[in-house]
Amino acid sequence: MSKLDRIHAALGALAPSHLEVLDESHMHSRGLETHYKAVIASEAFQGRSPVRRHQAVYAAMGPLMGEIHALALHTYTAAEWAAQGAAPDSPRCRGGSRHDPA
Repeated sequence: MSKLDRIHAALGALAPSHLEVLDESHMHSRGLETHYKAVIASEAFQGRSPVRRHQAVYAAMGPLMGEIHALALHTYTAAEWAAQGAAPDSPRCRGGSRHDPA
């Protein structure tokens, strides 16, 4: 199972009404399977602050979080997702990593 599939499966624990998991590693300099974006709509986020929503995602991810460099999170309730309908685009990598060529 790919890391992308494993992330998708882990986030299923939040019973999402909408779930997108994108591998955005190609936009960064750290190699393959390092940078991901997750767009999640779940009633598990109802009444929770953004920090608490992210903590719920990290808990669902468990040890898998240690296998990736970055996870961009966009968390919504079902009503918020219905009103918004799209997550913002991720910015291009600006470099600055010790992994970048000089």
